[in-house]
Amino acid sequence: MGSSFSCCSSEKVEQGLTLGGESKSSPWRIFTYKELHAATNGFGEDYKLGEGGFGSVYWGKTSDGLQIAVKKLKSMNSKAEMEFAVEVEVLGRVRHKNLLGLRGYCAGNDQRLIVYDYMPNLSLLSHLHGQFAAEVQLDWKKRMKIALGSAEGLLYLHHEVTPHIIHRDIKASNVLLDSNFEPLVADFGFAKLIPEGVSHMTTRVKGTLGYLAPEYAMWGKVSESCDVYSFGILLLEIVTGRKPIEKLPGGIKRTITEWAEPYITKGRIKDVVDPKLRGNFDENQLIQTINVAALCVQNEADKRPTMKEVVALLKGKAFNDKGSNMRIKSVKYGEDLMALDQESDDEDGKNGYEDESSVYGVFGALETQRMQDPYRHYGNRR
Repeated sequence: MGSSFSCCSSEKVEQGLTLGGESKSSPWRIFTYKELHAATNGFGEDYKLGEGGFGSVYWGKTSDGLQIAVKKLKSMNSKAEMEFAVEVEVLGRVRHKNLLGLRGYCAGNDQRLIVYDYMPNLSLLSHLHGQFAAEVQLDWKKRMKIALGSAEGLLYLHHEVTPHIIHRDIKASNVLLDSNFEPLVADFGFAKLIPEGVSHMTTRVKGTLGYLAPEYAMWGKVSESCDVYSFGILLLEIVTGRKPIEKLPGGIKRTITEWAEPYITKGRIKDVVDPKLRGNFDENQLIQTINVAALCVQNEADKRPTMKEVVALLKGKAFNDKGSNMRIKSVKYGEDLMALDQESDDEDGKNGYEDESSVYGVFGALETQRMQDPYRHYGNRR
């Protein structure tokens, strides 16, 4: 990346990247601070979509009519600089219909801004647990489309782009939804590029407790299988409408696998479905989806399927020798990790591990209970 971040001048540079797989040429460019300032009405409060530890995200409209989301970083230390560079580099590499691509960026002496396409339906989190949850816009068909599309985005990262990419923070707030509820996986600030021939790496743990694979949460061992585990948790969340970690009376915390395990073990599969769906779901798809989730959240990393296998299974392929027994052995995180968790009912709205979970997400760290209606002042943007 290097010197390419020295800009934020009046110069506009348009670039097109072409990669393999389902990717296609898609231009991104360097924005001036003046342009983004104008597009967001001076980063006005009425244009703010939300904020978190990283800074704020604003809705904007460029002079040529393009609706954008602008992430304005609050502070720039060496760690923030590195993660800004990682996200911009990864976003510049990926081109897939189910991955949120880079529209552009601005980087000056004291400003770091990343520009994305605006997603009218915000995130999966906002529909399952946030401001849109009561509206129940996500029927069964939409949920299955979101599950499959998210899986296809991960398949591309793991198997088609070079070098392969481990996302490391798959969760509901990092699955954005366009106007047709097509999912786009977002937030590549924690992503790892994996050199050819490397199966796993050991690194500092980042991500969101509840989604973290046990070998990653406890020992920092990261591999593509960690994303598979996180995706399994996401599948359970999509089907059940429950949070990955729930806070029970008395301060006790329970993971979604702990909750689901007895139902699945006893064959009471229908009882895990989100009650907001009022029984409107496809039973065969439900069984297949729970089977896939059960395979993904196995404690042993080498027993989990690859994302290629996950996509095939979600499309209805028969299960192979990895099994289709719907059994979930729930993961119990250590008390020290659970104490760090900010999920659920915390008043500050954070949901991160080490307070870093969504620091560089697009809508990842937005405090959904405090988010303003982004359409209130500007008409219907959908």
